[in-house]
Amino acid sequence: MLSLILFAAALIVAALTVLARLPFYDWWIRACDFPRLQIAALALIILALSPLASAPYHWLTAIVSGAVLGWQSYRIAPYTRLWPKQVKDAEGGNEERCISLLIANVLMPNRKSEGLMRQIRECQPDVVLTLESDHWWENELDSAIASDYPHAVRIPLDNLYGMHLYSRLKLEETEVEWLIQDDIPSIHTWLRLANNSRVRLHALHPRPPAPSESEESLWRDAELLLVGKQIHRDGDPTLVVGDLNDVAWSRTTRTFCRVSGMLDPRRGRGMFSTFHANYRLMRWPLDHVFVSEEFTLKNMRRLEAFGSDHFPILVTLCFRPSRADEHENPEADADEWEEAEEAIEEARSRDQET
Repeated sequence: MLSLILFAAALIVAALTVLARLPFYDWWIRACDFPRLQIAALALIILALSPLASAPYHWLTAIVSGAVLGWQSYRIAPYTRLWPKQVKDAEGGNEERCISLLIANVLMPNRKSEGLMRQIRECQPDVVLTLESDHWWENELDSAIASDYPHAVRIPLDNLYGMHLYSRLKLEETEVEWLIQDDIPSIHTWLRLANNSRVRLHALHPRPPAPSESEESLWRDAELLLVGKQIHRDGDPTLVVGDLNDVAWSRTTRTFCRVSGMLDPRRGRGMFSTFHANYRLMRWPLDHVFVSEEFTLKNMRRLEAFGSDHFPILVTLCFRPSRADEHENPEADADEWEEAEEAIEEARSRDQET
Protein backbone atom coordinates (compact mmCIF):
# COMPACT_ATOMS: atom_id res chain seq x y z
CA MET A 1 0.00 0.00 0.00
CA LEU A 2 2.80 2.41 0.93
CA SER A 3 4.49 1.65 -2.40
CA LEU A 4 1.40 2.66 -4.36
CA ILE A 5 0.89 5.81 -2.28
CA LEU A 6 4.47 6.98 -2.86
CA PHE A 7 4.35 6.21 -6.57
CA ALA A 8 1.00 8.00 -6.92
CA ALA A 9 2.40 11.03 -5.08
CA ALA A 10 5.39 11.06 -7.44
CA LEU A 11 3.06 10.97 -10.44
CA ILE A 12 1.03 13.88 -9.03
CA VAL A 13 4.04 16.17 -8.59
CA ALA A 14 5.22 15.12 -12.05
CA ALA A 15 1.83 16.00 -13.52
CA LEU A 16 1.92 19.44 -11.89
CA THR A 17 5.40 19.99 -13.31
CA VAL A 18 4.34 19.00 -16.83
CA LEU A 19 1.19 21.13 -16.69
CA ALA A 20 3.25 24.26 -15.98
CA ARG A 21 5.11 23.72 -19.27
CA LEU A 22 1.97 23.65 -21.41
CA PRO A 23 1.39 26.82 -23.50
CA PHE A 24 -2.24 27.31 -22.47
CA TYR A 25 -3.98 30.18 -20.66
CA ASP A 26 -6.36 28.15 -18.46
CA TRP A 27 -6.06 29.34 -14.87
CA TRP A 28 -5.60 25.85 -13.42
CA ILE A 29 -2.68 25.23 -15.78
CA ARG A 30 -1.00 28.59 -15.17
CA ALA A 31 -1.50 28.13 -11.42
CA CYS A 32 1.04 25.31 -11.64
CA ASP A 33 3.72 27.96 -12.32
CA PHE A 34 3.39 29.28 -8.78
CA PRO A 35 4.29 26.56 -6.22
CA ARG A 36 7.62 25.42 -7.68
CA LEU A 37 9.33 25.54 -4.30
CA GLN A 38 6.50 23.59 -2.68
CA ILE A 39 6.48 21.00 -5.48
CA ALA A 40 10.26 20.62 -5.18
CA ALA A 41 9.94 20.11 -1.40
CA LEU A 42 7.30 17.42 -1.89
CA ALA A 43 9.45 15.72 -4.54
CA LEU A 44 12.38 15.70 -2.14
CA ILE A 45 10.28 14.10 0.60
CA ILE A 46 8.96 11.46 -1.81
CA LEU A 47 12.49 10.76 -3.05
CA ALA A 48 13.73 10.36 0.51
CA LEU A 49 10.91 7.91 1.28
CA SER A 50 11.22 5.94 -1.97
CA PRO A 51 13.54 3.24 -0.46
CA LEU A 52 10.59 2.22 1.74
CA ALA A 53 8.64 1.13 -1.36
CA SER A 54 8.86 -2.40 -2.64
CA ALA A 55 10.22 -3.33 -6.07
CA PRO A 56 9.62 -2.17 -8.75
CA TYR A 57 7.96 0.90 -7.19
CA HIS A 58 10.99 2.01 -5.23
CA TRP A 59 13.08 2.80 -8.29
CA LEU A 60 10.10 4.07 -10.35
CA THR A 61 9.21 6.45 -7.52
CA ALA A 62 12.85 7.54 -7.17
CA ILE A 63 13.23 8.23 -10.90
CA VAL A 64 10.01 10.24 -11.20
CA SER A 65 10.46 12.26 -8.00
CA GLY A 66 14.15 12.81 -8.74
CA ALA A 67 13.34 14.16 -12.20
CA VAL A 68 10.74 16.52 -10.73
CA LEU A 69 13.17 17.71 -8.07
CA GLY A 70 15.86 18.32 -10.69
CA TRP A 71 13.60 20.31 -13.00
CA GLN A 72 12.01 22.41 -10.27
CA SER A 73 15.42 23.11 -8.75
CA TYR A 74 16.65 24.25 -12.16
CA ARG A 75 13.81 26.80 -12.32
CA ILE A 76 14.21 27.91 -8.70
CA ALA A 77 18.02 28.14 -8.60
CA PRO A 78 18.30 31.55 -10.36
CA TYR A 79 16.34 33.05 -7.44
CA THR A 80 18.83 31.90 -4.84
CA ARG A 81 22.28 33.15 -3.87
CA LEU A 82 23.78 30.17 -5.70
CA TRP A 83 23.18 31.98 -9.00
CA PRO A 84 25.10 34.97 -10.46
CA LYS A 85 23.44 38.31 -9.82
CA GLN A 86 21.60 39.53 -12.90
CA VAL A 87 21.58 43.17 -11.71
CA LYS A 88 24.99 44.30 -10.50
CA ASP A 89 25.55 45.76 -7.03
CA ALA A 90 25.68 49.54 -6.75
CA GLU A 91 28.84 51.20 -5.52
CA GLY A 92 28.76 53.59 -2.57
CA GLY A 93 27.80 57.23 -2.91
CA ASN A 94 26.06 58.68 -5.96
CA GLU A 95 22.95 59.41 -3.87
CA GLU A 96 21.69 61.89 -6.44
CA ARG A 97 21.54 59.02 -8.95
CA CYS A 98 19.62 56.66 -6.69
CA ILE A 99 15.92 56.06 -6.25
CA SER A 100 14.09 54.03 -3.60
CA LEU A 101 10.67 52.51 -4.26
CA LEU A 102 8.21 50.93 -1.86
CA ILE A 103 5.51 48.72 -3.41
CA ALA A 104 2.59 47.50 -1.31
CA ASN A 105 -0.59 45.66 -2.21
CA VAL A 106 -2.74 46.88 0.68
CA LEU A 107 -5.63 44.36 0.27
CA MET A 108 -8.63 46.59 -0.32
CA PRO A 109 -10.82 45.31 2.59
CA ASN A 110 -7.88 45.68 4.99
CA ARG A 111 -8.41 48.62 7.31
CA LYS A 112 -5.10 48.41 9.18
CA SER A 113 -3.13 51.26 7.68
CA GLU A 114 -0.83 52.31 10.51
CA GLY A 115 1.67 49.49 9.99
CA LEU A 116 2.22 50.55 6.38
CA MET A 117 2.36 54.27 7.18
CA ARG A 118 4.92 53.62 9.91
CA GLN A 119 7.15 51.73 7.52
CA ILE A 120 6.87 54.47 4.91
CA ARG A 121 7.91 57.04 7.52
CA GLU A 122 10.81 54.85 8.67
CA CYS A 123 12.10 53.92 5.21
CA GLN A 124 11.52 57.33 3.58
CA PRO A 125 11.28 55.95 0.02
CA ASP A 126 11.35 58.34 -2.93
CA VAL A 127 8.34 56.62 -4.51
CA VAL A 128 5.42 54.77 -2.93
CA LEU A 129 3.09 52.61 -5.02
CA THR A 130 -0.01 51.04 -3.49
CA LEU A 131 -2.24 48.48 -5.18
CA GLU A 132 -5.87 47.62 -4.39
CA SER A 133 -6.23 51.06 -2.77
CA ASP A 134 -9.76 52.48 -2.74
CA HIS A 135 -11.16 55.81 -1.49
CA TRP A 136 -10.66 54.80 2.15
CA TRP A 137 -7.01 54.03 1.52
CA GLU A 138 -6.63 57.25 -0.45
CA ASN A 139 -7.82 59.24 2.54
CA GLU A 140 -5.41 57.37 4.82
CA LEU A 141 -2.48 57.87 2.48
CA ASP A 142 -3.26 61.54 1.88
CA SER A 143 -3.50 62.32 5.57
CA ALA A 144 -0.35 60.36 6.49
CA ILE A 145 2.15 60.97 3.68
CA ALA A 146 0.82 63.38 1.03
CA SER A 147 2.58 66.38 2.59
CA ASP A 148 5.94 64.63 2.07
CA TYR A 149 5.11 63.46 -1.44
CA PRO A 150 4.08 66.47 -3.54
CA HIS A 151 3.64 64.50 -6.77
CA ALA A 152 0.88 61.91 -6.92
CA VAL A 153 -1.36 59.87 -9.20
CA ARG A 154 -4.59 58.74 -7.55
CA ILE A 155 -6.85 56.05 -9.02
CA PRO A 156 -9.21 54.97 -6.21
CA LEU A 157 -11.33 52.00 -7.31
CA ASP A 158 -13.49 49.53 -5.40
CA ASN A 159 -12.82 46.61 -7.79
CA LEU A 160 -9.44 45.56 -6.26
CA TYR A 161 -7.50 47.42 -8.97
CA GLY A 162 -7.14 50.89 -7.55
CA MET A 163 -3.62 52.36 -7.63
CA HIS A 164 -1.91 55.26 -5.89
CA LEU A 165 1.53 56.58 -6.75
CA TYR A 166 3.20 59.10 -4.43
CA SER A 167 6.57 60.59 -5.30
CA ARG A 168 9.11 63.02 -3.89
CA LEU A 169 10.59 63.12 -7.38
CA LYS A 170 8.87 65.13 -10.07
CA LEU A 171 6.52 63.17 -12.33
CA GLU A 172 6.47 64.18 -15.98
CA GLU A 173 4.25 63.25 -18.95
CA THR A 174 2.13 61.07 -16.71
CA GLU A 175 -0.57 58.92 -18.29
CA VAL A 176 -3.14 56.55 -16.84
CA GLU A 177 -3.94 53.84 -19.36
CA TRP A 178 -6.35 50.92 -19.55
CA LEU A 179 -4.20 48.75 -21.74
CA ILE A 180 -6.15 45.54 -22.25
CA GLN A 181 -9.27 45.66 -20.07
CA ASP A 182 -11.31 48.76 -19.36
CA ASP A 183 -11.43 48.16 -15.58
CA ILE A 184 -7.68 47.57 -15.07
CA PRO A 185 -5.62 50.79 -14.92
CA SER A 186 -1.88 51.24 -15.21
CA ILE A 187 0.35 54.27 -14.64
CA HIS A 188 3.05 55.38 -17.08
CA THR A 189 5.25 58.34 -16.23
CA TRP A 190 8.76 59.79 -16.20
CA LEU A 191 10.66 60.34 -12.96
CA ARG A 192 13.06 63.29 -12.72
CA LEU A 193 15.95 62.15 -10.52
CA ALA A 194 17.92 64.43 -8.20
CA ASN A 195 20.76 64.63 -10.75
CA ASN A 196 18.20 65.79 -13.37
CA SER A 197 18.21 62.48 -15.28
CA ARG A 198 14.86 61.08 -16.43
CA VAL A 199 13.79 57.45 -16.16
CA ARG A 200 10.58 55.80 -17.35
CA LEU A 201 8.25 54.15 -14.83
CA HIS A 202 5.44 51.68 -15.59
CA ALA A 203 3.20 50.68 -12.66
CA LEU A 204 1.06 47.60 -13.34
CA HIS A 205 -1.46 45.37 -11.61
CA PRO A 206 -2.97 42.99 -14.18
CA ARG A 207 -5.84 40.63 -13.39
CA PRO A 208 -4.71 37.24 -12.02
CA PRO A 209 -5.67 33.85 -13.44
CA ALA A 210 -8.00 32.59 -10.71
CA PRO A 211 -11.61 31.31 -10.62
CA SER A 212 -12.85 34.42 -8.81
CA GLU A 213 -11.06 36.79 -11.20
CA SER A 214 -10.43 35.28 -14.62
CA GLU A 215 -10.69 31.78 -16.04
CA GLU A 216 -7.60 32.50 -18.14
CA SER A 217 -4.24 34.24 -17.80
CA LEU A 218 -4.61 35.79 -21.27
CA TRP A 219 -5.43 39.28 -19.98
CA ARG A 220 -2.50 39.32 -17.54
CA ASP A 221 -0.09 37.92 -20.09
CA ALA A 222 -1.14 40.33 -22.82
CA GLU A 223 -0.76 43.39 -20.56
CA LEU A 224 2.74 42.40 -19.50
CA LEU A 225 3.82 41.58 -23.04
CA LEU A 226 2.31 44.78 -24.46
CA VAL A 227 4.36 46.84 -22.00
CA GLY A 228 7.38 44.68 -22.76
CA LYS A 229 7.07 45.43 -26.48
CA GLN A 230 6.85 49.16 -25.78
CA ILE A 231 9.96 49.05 -23.59
CA HIS A 232 11.89 47.20 -26.29
CA ARG A 233 10.75 49.67 -28.95
CA ASP A 234 11.53 52.83 -26.97
CA GLY A 235 14.86 51.76 -25.49
CA ASP A 236 14.56 54.19 -22.56
CA PRO A 237 15.97 53.69 -19.04
CA THR A 238 12.96 51.98 -17.49
CA LEU A 239 11.49 50.57 -14.30
CA VAL A 240 8.47 48.24 -14.19
CA VAL A 241 6.89 47.91 -10.76
CA GLY A 242 3.75 46.44 -9.25
CA ASP A 243 1.86 43.34 -8.26
CA LEU A 244 2.06 41.43 -11.53
CA ASN A 245 0.03 38.48 -10.24
CA ASP A 246 2.73 36.23 -11.60
CA VAL A 247 5.79 34.59 -10.11
CA ALA A 248 9.32 35.53 -11.11
CA TRP A 249 10.04 32.10 -12.68
CA SER A 250 6.86 31.66 -14.73
CA ARG A 251 6.69 31.18 -18.47
CA THR A 252 4.98 34.56 -18.88
CA THR A 253 7.45 36.53 -16.76
CA ARG A 254 10.42 34.94 -18.52
CA THR A 255 8.92 35.85 -21.88
CA PHE A 256 8.22 39.42 -20.67
CA CYS A 257 11.86 39.83 -19.62
CA ARG A 258 13.14 38.52 -22.94
CA VAL A 259 10.77 40.65 -25.01
CA SER A 260 11.50 43.81 -23.02
CA GLY A 261 15.17 43.12 -22.25
CA MET A 262 14.46 43.89 -18.58
CA LEU A 263 16.47 42.52 -15.68
CA ASP A 264 15.25 41.00 -12.40
CA PRO A 265 17.06 42.14 -9.22
CA ARG A 266 15.89 38.95 -7.47
CA ARG A 267 18.07 36.73 -9.64
CA GLY A 268 21.13 35.73 -7.66
CA ARG A 269 19.82 37.30 -4.44
CA GLY A 270 16.72 35.43 -3.29
CA MET A 271 13.00 35.03 -3.80
CA PHE A 272 11.76 37.86 -1.56
CA SER A 273 8.34 36.20 -1.56
CA THR A 274 5.63 38.79 -0.91
CA PHE A 275 2.46 36.65 -0.96
CA HIS A 276 0.83 35.13 1.08
CA ALA A 277 1.73 37.05 4.25
CA ASN A 278 -0.39 34.77 6.46
CA TYR A 279 0.77 31.36 5.22
CA ARG A 280 4.47 30.67 5.60
CA LEU A 281 4.39 27.44 3.60
CA MET A 282 2.49 28.95 0.66
CA ARG A 283 4.49 31.99 -0.41
CA TRP A 284 5.83 33.17 -3.72
CA PRO A 285 7.16 36.38 -5.30
CA LEU A 286 4.25 38.33 -6.83
CA ASP A 287 5.33 41.95 -6.30
CA HIS A 288 8.10 42.97 -8.65
CA VAL A 289 10.60 45.57 -9.74
CA PHE A 290 12.20 45.02 -13.14
CA VAL A 291 14.94 47.32 -14.40
CA SER A 292 16.70 48.12 -17.65
CA GLU A 293 20.45 47.72 -18.01
CA GLU A 294 21.24 51.26 -16.83
CA PHE A 295 20.44 50.42 -13.18
CA THR A 296 22.42 48.82 -10.38
CA LEU A 297 20.99 47.61 -7.09
CA LYS A 298 21.83 49.13 -3.74
CA ASN A 299 19.31 47.30 -1.57
CA MET A 300 16.25 45.06 -1.79
CA ARG A 301 14.26 43.79 1.15
CA ARG A 302 10.85 42.56 2.13
CA LEU A 303 9.21 44.66 4.84
CA GLU A 304 6.90 43.70 7.70
CA ALA A 305 3.33 42.49 7.31
CA PHE A 306 0.70 45.13 8.15
CA GLY A 307 -2.64 43.39 7.72
CA SER A 308 -2.61 42.77 3.98
CA ASP A 309 -2.10 39.37 2.38
CA HIS A 310 1.03 40.87 0.75
CA PHE A 311 4.26 42.03 2.35
CA PRO A 312 5.55 45.39 1.12
CA ILE A 313 8.85 45.35 -0.72
CA LEU A 314 11.50 48.09 -0.74
CA VAL A 315 14.07 48.47 -3.52
CA THR A 316 16.85 51.05 -3.86
CA LEU A 317 18.38 51.41 -7.32
CA CYS A 318 21.08 53.61 -8.79
CA PHE A 319 20.93 55.01 -12.31
CA ARG A 320 24.36 54.20 -13.75
CA PRO A 321 24.30 54.23 -17.58
CA SER A 322 28.09 53.94 -17.62
CA ARG A 323 27.74 50.42 -16.15
CA ALA A 324 25.09 49.21 -18.62
CA ASP A 325 27.63 47.05 -20.46
CA GLU A 326 28.17 45.01 -17.29
CA HIS A 327 24.72 43.49 -17.70
CA GLU A 328 23.67 40.71 -20.03
CA ASN A 329 20.21 41.46 -21.34
CA PRO A 330 17.78 38.60 -22.00
CA GLU A 331 16.60 38.45 -25.61
CA ALA A 332 13.48 36.91 -27.11
CA ASP A 333 13.78 34.47 -29.98
CA ALA A 334 11.42 34.40 -32.97
CA ASP A 335 9.01 31.98 -31.29
CA GLU A 336 8.72 34.18 -28.19
CA TRP A 337 8.07 37.30 -30.28
CA GLU A 338 5.36 35.41 -32.15
CA GLU A 339 3.88 34.17 -28.87
CA ALA A 340 3.79 37.74 -27.54
CA GLU A 341 2.13 39.11 -30.67
CA GLU A 342 -0.49 36.37 -30.68
CA ALA A 343 -1.34 36.88 -26.98
CA ILE A 344 -1.78 40.63 -27.44
CA GLU A 345 -3.90 40.29 -30.56
CA GLU A 346 -6.08 37.57 -29.05
CA ALA A 347 -6.68 39.59 -25.88
CA ARG A 348 -7.58 42.71 -27.84
CA SER A 349 -9.86 40.79 -30.20
CA ARG A 350 -11.71 38.95 -27.47
CA ASP A 351 -12.03 42.12 -25.37
CA GLN A 352 -13.60 43.88 -28.34
CA GLU A 353 -16.01 40.98 -28.79
CA THR A 354 -17.22 41.26 -25.20
